[in-house]
Amino acid sequence: MRNSFSFDRRHLVLTIPILLLLLLITTVHSRYSPFDPSDLISDGVHNNQSLNQTTSSPFHLALKSSAEETCEQTYGFLPCTTTVIGNLFLILVYGYLMFFAATYLSSGSELLLQILGPGIIGGLFLPVLGALPDALLILVSGLSGSTETAQNQVSVGMGLLAGSTVMLLTVIWGSCVVVGKCDMRETENSAIDRKDTKRFSLTGSGVSTDIWTCYAARIMAISILPFIVVQLLQTLHSTSGRHLAVLIGLILSLAILISYCLYQVFQPWIQERKLKYTRHKLVMSGILKHLKQRALGRLLADDSSLDESVVQKLFNTIDENGDGRLSASELKALVIGIRFEEIDFDKDDAVSKLMKDFDTSNDNHIDLGEFINGIQKWINEAMRVGGGSPDPGPRTHKYLDNFHDKTKKAHALLGSKEPEEGESDGGVKNPRWTSFKASLMLLAGAVIAAAFADPLVDAVDNFSDATSIPTFFISFIALPLATNSSEAVSAIIFASRKKVTTASLTFSELYGAVTMNNVLCLSVFLALVYFRELTWDFSAEVLVICIVCIVMGAFASFRTTFPLWTSFLAYFLYPFSLVLVYVLDYVLGWS
Repeated sequence: MRNSFSFDRRHLVLTIPILLLLLLITTVHSRYSPFDPSDLISDGVHNNQSLNQTTSSPFHLALKSSAEETCEQTYGFLPCTTTVIGNLFLILVYGYLMFFAATYLSSGSELLLQILGPGIIGGLFLPVLGALPDALLILVSGLSGSTETAQNQVSVGMGLLAGSTVMLLTVIWGSCVVVGKCDMRETENSAIDRKDTKRFSLTGSGVSTDIWTCYAARIMAISILPFIVVQLLQTLHSTSGRHLAVLIGLILSLAILISYCLYQVFQPWIQERKLKYTRHKLVMSGILKHLKQRALGRLLADDSSLDESVVQKLFNTIDENGDGRLSASELKALVIGIRFEEIDFDKDDAVSKLMKDFDTSNDNHIDLGEFINGIQKWINEAMRVGGGSPDPGPRTHKYLDNFHDKTKKAHALLGSKEPEEGESDGGVKNPRWTSFKASLMLLAGAVIAAAFADPLVDAVDNFSDATSIPTFFISFIALPLATNSSEAVSAIIFASRKKVTTASLTFSELYGAVTMNNVLCLSVFLALVYFRELTWDFSAEVLVICIVCIVMGAFASFRTTFPLWTSFLAYFLYPFSLVLVYVLDYVLGWS
């Protein structure tokens, strides 16, 4: 993401002993007896009358049942247990290893991004790697054993899918607002970079983002369409119809996944094009304001037409050599003289766009007629955007000021492209070594995630059996902490820089992570359900995902400023989701 966890010795110091411990632990099954050593306990083979009388009590029946419980070692050597404490320990160990894998994948992909830039890496490789731990856990949850076993364990995958989505949009989203809050401008309703004097004012402090963050939120809201399609088609009464519904949802999910990745690939180019266009409009606005000052506010004649005499005076001022034509160097002098304080832009590029707007004869010079026609075209654009009317009086400045303010705001919403403090834009110093290091980190993260996904799912399933807690709630709460912790901590640290640019990137990547959950991870899940012919009985879980994504997506799609009180709305949605699933599944019996 940025500010990633480094590939250092501390991770190895913690990880290597854990791996060795797992290899040394063996499986042990035993029973506890509250009786004296002289008391006999059935070995399950010899059944005499006195022993049958003894084991008829509820205690002995429970003891016997416990003794018959077994667990299967993953890969034939990793430890397993049927006890609550033992499985809790295994969940913590395997969870840490998955967190370790997610950290390596995140750090490695970020290093690769520094070398190769956005485009293919940022649009395809990095988002897929970010969702890889979740996707692997979902995959192994539905591949285990028989169809019946897979049906039982696949709820682990659904719990992880729902839990990751809900955690990112509630707990992490709210925390980023809290740590990233700045003072709000009362007039423009936007945050002031690195100024946090109002402390915990619910409306006076908050965060601001750019317009691209709104687009990311809208894409996230759209990504729940496969959930809705599958759930609606499950109302069909035939088994074949429901099976077909899963296939339709899978195809739709893959289509959205491909479209999203393509958008990510082309997004940097789209952003740059739009930013250049907005900067050009700011140049237009600045020149028109300069013209207005020269004309003392009266640009239009009494018949509401452009006052050509005023425009001619400005033309003569710009035409330094008096040859009746404006050259590129004379236009550049005009642009430099106006002093655009709002933006820092390429002056030569601005001049070439001005020449393109005015020079209809394509002779690389602008005569008086071309200049008048160009100014008229600009005024028409300013009146359209600024909401003004052709007023020949001195109040013509109103629509020009509106045009300038709206253009300036649009430029601010597009976000700054300047490098952050502490970041270098001079490129990577040693690209070959950095590439090798990134490859090692990606390989290590992928191998660890693939190796310990199955044991973690088994530990969750065994813990559920030992405690009678549904696997959904265990995976909903515990597994996202393992697979998303590195991303969550990185997001919070980055948001704490308290700038619009960092807040925009933080929230955009949160929405992007949820989008990948909703399309990539769901595609894996639907493929398991379809090809293994499992039953889709996740109505409550799908409803929770849809509610949280729609609420937060709609909330973030049409605003760029989030006061502090919005964090409490996000926090509330987390316990609400858990309670809603419990009520729908275990009180109303939806599934």
